[in-house]
Amino acid sequence: MDASARDLAAGFDIEKLTPEFVANPYPTYRALREHAPVKRLPNGSYFLTRYDDLASIYKSTKLFSSDKKKEFAPKYGRSLLYEHHTTSLVFNDPPVHTRVRRLIMGALSPRAIAEMEAGLIALVDRLLDGLAAKSREQGHFELIEDFASAIPIQVIGNLLDVPQHEREPLRDWSLAILGALEPVIGPEVFARGNEAIRDFIGYLEILVERRRAKPGNPERDVLTKLIQGEEKGERLTANELLHNCIFLLNAGHETTTNLIGNGLVALSGNPAQKKRLVENPALIKTAIEEFLRYESSNQLGNRVTTAETEIGGVRMPAGTFVTLCIGAANRDPAQFSDPETLDVGRTPNRHLAFATGPHQCAGMALARLEGAIAISRFLARFPGYQLTGTPVRGGRVRFRGFSSVPCVA
Repeated sequence: MDASARDLAAGFDIEKLTPEFVANPYPTYRALREHAPVKRLPNGSYFLTRYDDLASIYKSTKLFSSDKKKEFAPKYGRSLLYEHHTTSLVFNDPPVHTRVRRLIMGALSPRAIAEMEAGLIALVDRLLDGLAAKSREQGHFELIEDFASAIPIQVIGNLLDVPQHEREPLRDWSLAILGALEPVIGPEVFARGNEAIRDFIGYLEILVERRRAKPGNPERDVLTKLIQGEEKGERLTANELLHNCIFLLNAGHETTTNLIGNGLVALSGNPAQKKRLVENPALIKTAIEEFLRYESSNQLGNRVTTAETEIGGVRMPAGTFVTLCIGAANRDPAQFSDPETLDVGRTPNRHLAFATGPHQCAGMALARLEGAIAISRFLARFPGYQLTGTPVRGGRVRFRGFSSVPCVA
């Protein structure tokens, strides 16, 4: 076993991933943590899998930059994908990161999120009614398309105040743009990502003009907040405004879809934990944290060193690219007892699914609320739900989730 684990770690290359890895990366993550926790890859970058290393890097923003211009230039060239992914909040350092984050957080205050709860419950209940009807009429329903993906699209649509009848393209745009963040992409994925950004920007330009003419409530409407912030000295350029609206959809959409889908699929494979949560609904808060740890929606992050430094005893010069493996860190036995086991009552649970430090996810309170309401109300309505076929993974390694989960109530 140890020899095969060593071989697995020795042969790992993020640019040559196998279908087996995509289906289940955790044996590889475990092998890397044990045998090559600071793994030098053939392209000269490093792949990190230990919790303590990631937590330290997340807090060291001066030594480990989030700016992606050097990394993305050879990958995207002079394209809309390059422009977008080097302009959005998550791939920038202070002061740009600080300025945009402050504006977004202003519209995601605890009070604003609390006021979303009633509408979120109503949305989830409407979707559950639809699942029940489909199950009666067709004998099954689709967990991702009919439920998990519909929730964050509506929530982000509401945050940006996108008219209901104009929301249909949002999910496909988001999937195309995020798909281009995979470690290696082909020409079709590249073309699809650029086309999605072009179409999304074209739509947002119209939406921004409408909102400038007729502002919303800046305490609730993120787009109005960004526009007015721009006018009051928090200088966002036109490009920054558009690309950070795209970022908001992308950040809030797929990760939350994955949280809901991953959580319900994990429960279906762990009947004792499912029964425990159904019988003790008050455990939903710790259960959400455990789903985030056990099957992290976002598995990978990236940084580049700004000066010579050392990680885990390995010296790295300035300009070294490092991949932070969140999925591996969240199963590190040095931090979590029995980490390969799902425990809906796990506490403490200081997972890194939302990162930590200055780049900690701005929307994590909203994601937690969406996940808790969606999963708790789903379980209350369909405590005996079952999968009616093999769930289909989304086929990606950075964002881990399902594209299809056939279910019956």
